[in-house]
Amino acid sequence: MAVEVVMPQMGESIFEGTVTKWLKKPGDRVERDEPLFEISTDKVDAEIQSPAAGVLKEIKVQEGQTVPIRTVVALIDDGGGTTAPGGTESKPAGTPAAPQSSAAPPPAPSATPRSLAPAAEEDSGHISPLVRRLARESHVDLSAVRGTGAGGRITKQDVLAAAAAGAAAPSPAATRPPVSPAQSGFAAVPRAVPHVPLESAVPRERIYFGRYEVQPMSVMRQRIAEHMVLSKLVSPHVYSFDEADMSRIIGVREGAKDEFEKRHGTKLTFMPFFVRACVQALRSFPTVNASVDGNSIVLHNDINIGIAVALDNGLIVPVLKHADEKNFVDLQRGVTDLAERARSKKLHPDEVHESTFSITNPGVFGGLMGLPIINQPNVAILAIGAIQKRPVAVDDAVAVRSMVYLTLSYDHRVVDGAVAHQFMGRVKQQLESWEEKLL
Repeated sequence: MAVEVVMPQMGESIFEGTVTKWLKKPGDRVERDEPLFEISTDKVDAEIQSPAAGVLKEIKVQEGQTVPIRTVVALIDDGGGTTAPGGTESKPAGTPAAPQSSAAPPPAPSATPRSLAPAAEEDSGHISPLVRRLARESHVDLSAVRGTGAGGRITKQDVLAAAAAGAAAPSPAATRPPVSPAQSGFAAVPRAVPHVPLESAVPRERIYFGRYEVQPMSVMRQRIAEHMVLSKLVSPHVYSFDEADMSRIIGVREGAKDEFEKRHGTKLTFMPFFVRACVQALRSFPTVNASVDGNSIVLHNDINIGIAVALDNGLIVPVLKHADEKNFVDLQRGVTDLAERARSKKLHPDEVHESTFSITNPGVFGGLMGLPIINQPNVAILAIGAIQKRPVAVDDAVAVRSMVYLTLSYDHRVVDGAVAHQFMGRVKQQLESWEEKLL
């Protein structure tokens, strides 16, 4: 019997997935629950396991192709005589992934009209909510866009191409008089943030010259690029610096790390110390633990720490949720678990959502300090530099201490310099006067 392998739904708002790598080839033996192929969304990369044991009979969707969820991507022959539906139905993950570009210089985008009645824009079976929203924000008339997805489906990339080509319909806002809060009966609705297509800073002919090769961005790299450009566009970034003496924490860690690993089954790293210090500071300065919605500041009661994890092909920020409710051992276990599963592509979609503050650690690669871009929808991110011994003044004498530079990138719409430096001072105080027992 041939078992169908389908594209899983990796999130409530996910309607497509991109096959990034096949781990088996036709004719290979595969066991049930053995990793079969990898997919990518704008939230997570994931390994998809085989729904049955047997021989991979046919691959229907090649690497780099983006297809709707529940599309049959492969067939597995389990030795029977009929075809049965199979596949894995994973829990949700993000938004539709864009098709990867070709290795040659991309052709100019087009917006050739297709036969589609305007009412079809509301057909959720053919146009995802994300695509409709993007079209509204970009003022693109979906009835004039030719879909390149499976079955003529309009994808995010189609809308971006149409926007770049100027196939825009008049903005609804331009044809209707503004409605005041008093007229509507509601508070003023914040303006939607426009989507920013990825563009080159110079004409294309100045890019392709001499000897070169073109490497298409992976889906993850495209999403990282979009998020970073949008963050810099939306948030006015300001940076504050401080340094902390880590000598006390180094002594505490050195004295406890062997027993800690033996007792709790996980190595003792520096990250939970920084997480704990940030949690304490966020309690004191709640505007740093916030988000911006138009003219409103959303103050989060939960403290969910996003921790940047470097991958071979990009970066991902899994979220340690309710960090303020965890003891030190749970913080270390959570940090280790999220990092390991991020690198092995085992994260669940909900584990990369709902951060309220983020931490990145360029110091692990030897970086002295960094100026990170804010991870939206946060209003601040802390960068941790390398811990290095250097001479400092201590009680009017020069002493050698283990020091670390800390950088806070913050959104000046919400966080002022005074608050930022007070926040950093609290983090510094927590690190230098550490008293919490680890065992």
